Amino acid sequence: MAHPFSGAGRPKYELAAIVRAHGDELKCSTSLRPEQARALKAIELCRTAALGGHLDRCVDCGFERPAYNSCRNRHCPKCQGLAQEQWISARTERVLPIGHFHIVFTLPSELYPLVAFRRESMLGVLMRTAAETLSELGRSKLGVRLGITEVLHTWNRELGFHPHVHCVVTAGGLTLDDSSFISKEKFLFPVKVLGALFRGKMMAAIRRLHRDHTFAGFDDFRDPLGFDALMQRVAKHAWVVYSKAPFASSRHVFEYLGRYTHRVGIANSRLLAFEDGKVTFATKNGATKTLAGVDFLRRFVAHVLPPGFVKIRHYALYAGVNVHTRLSRAHLLLRPADVAPSAPRPPASYIELLLALIGRDVRRCRQCGGEVLAKGLLASVVTRPANAARAPP
Repeated sequence: MAHPFSGAGRPKYELAAIVRAHGDELKCSTSLRPEQARALKAIELCRTAALGGHLDRCVDCGFERPAYNSCRNRHCPKCQGLAQEQWISARTERVLPIGHFHIVFTLPSELYPLVAFRRESMLGVLMRTAAETLSELGRSKLGVRLGITEVLHTWNRELGFHPHVHCVVTAGGLTLDDSSFISKEKFLFPVKVLGALFRGKMMAAIRRLHRDHTFAGFDDFRDPLGFDALMQRVAKHAWVVYSKAPFASSRHVFEYLGRYTHRVGIANSRLLAFEDGKVTFATKNGATKTLAGVDFLRRFVAHVLPPGFVKIRHYALYAGVNVHTRLSRAHLLLRPADVAPSAPRPPASYIELLLALIGRDVRRCRQCGGEVLAKGLLASVVTRPANAARAPP
């Protein structure tokens, strides 16, 4: 099997190449939602002459190199590295200097068809219910407001449909009267209690959606008894909630979570081979999976989110409404008395973040190390109607 990286350290195989080879076949065989078609087109054109760019020229040796624009689509594997580093840098300024637990809420497989049918409603309910479960136990068991950050994923390592929510939760919280901070560094809640409460809240939310006719047209509910039968089946299961020991440092919390926030269904680095119309990619524990190109793309587009859907959310102490009130109060209570508050650091520039991410200063020439200047714009070669939307920068 060919090695997945080229000599330059970049992936040898890219999702974009698979889209170019099998995208039309997928469109002919599958009814794509508009956002799925847009994502595929953006991935296909990303960092090509189609989106334009500029010419980098070294002032010392004269070496010139075109730099093409990125598509910035949130499902593109080439566009998430810098966004991830920017997110980590911003969140680290807010995170409380205590331990955090990593908790994962997963839906039973019997609900997957319902999620696929009304994904915006069901995925939104999944994220809200996970946060409500944690917040309610924080108030009732500990008498505190927790800090919660959530990230939604809809895939497993084989690109199968597997909706679940990763939660990073403070190991303790601010008391309900805002007077003190209570820490729970070694243990938060029993997973069985989390699972039972999550199941009850999620089933109640699904029943409300059903009463509001959100699932009108769902085939399994054409039978008047279909909805109740589904609810009875999922009620019998113990819903899976996974909890991991707290992280040692606050910075480590969001460096770890950053691996989840901007991850797409599959990274280019996991593509091991693309030959004879088949794609081989790494899955789990050294295993691999091979799919026909069109089947691979069909699995990939199943994870394209609805337009405007927010997959990273903050609740309770970490909610935006509490940043300058209760979150500031929690920081004050946790800061040692003899330590003065530090001034907020200015956000890192994209050049600094890229240097940390790829280990290369983009202001320096690859040939001689001299200073690089941008010289002129490279026009997009994509033609479109006059009233069409502009290509992303």
